[in-house]
Amino acid sequence: MPGLLYLIATPIGNLEDITHRAVRLLRESALIACEDTRQTRKLLDHFDIRKPTVSYHEHNEAERTAELVERLRAGETIALVSDAGMPLVSDPGYRLVRAAIESGVAVVPVPGPSASLAALAASGLPTDAFHFGGFLSPKTGPRARLLESLAHEQATLIFYEAPHRLLESLDAIEAALGPRPVVVARELTKIHEEFLRGTAAEIRAQLAARDAVKGEITILIGKAEAPPPDDTPLPEAVDALVRDGIPRMDAIKQVARRRGLSKREVYHQLLKETE
Repeated sequence: MPGLLYLIATPIGNLEDITHRAVRLLRESALIACEDTRQTRKLLDHFDIRKPTVSYHEHNEAERTAELVERLRAGETIALVSDAGMPLVSDPGYRLVRAAIESGVAVVPVPGPSASLAALAASGLPTDAFHFGGFLSPKTGPRARLLESLAHEQATLIFYEAPHRLLESLDAIEAALGPRPVVVARELTKIHEEFLRGTAAEIRAQLAARDAVKGEITILIGKAEAPPPDDTPLPEAVDALVRDGIPRMDAIKQVARRRGLSKREVYHQLLKETE
């Protein structure tokens, strides 16, 4: 009978944030697969958990997956953890989860700390909808294009960033999105936890005045303002797009999407207007 694969969330800073269930399952697992065995060993030692560990990171994920799946199929229970937070969220593990599912192994999430959700909850920005984008690209062009593509997103944007790239990322946010409200959450749950609030330019100025920027960083950006309602009659809106060279059916789809209507509703309304 196949074993179990537990995806166990670990603290993002404060070790007291681990759940009782997570500690119990780490003790019960036959093996703990870790992003960094040295980092996880600190956690295990703190809770006196004496279980074997094996490294599982982006550089050995492909080869290690086959080995772990074989052990799961043989009936072992394996816990997968990242250095901090929920496994697979901007961390390795996707290949293992897919392979386990395809092999008939049950995958069990064990929820817990999350830097993105903790930062969102305390940011003061809207929480009704959010877009998590992982780490911003370290390259100028791809980073700018991504931010520009999200300019009209009706959701709070959340990204992780390395401290040595934070200032240039704030520059990119200001250039692509303008003076929106921005929050930089640093060192969440740790002794030096900090929230910086303002525009990207204002926060950049604060950080540039420091000798250095250190710690784990989460960037949050306020949602785009909702566009004003379009009162243009549907036939005129569709015809305007057609005159711009867009095929009629594609024009109907665009108008429907912009107004929150189905393509069928727009099509039927156009038929009524021509009767």
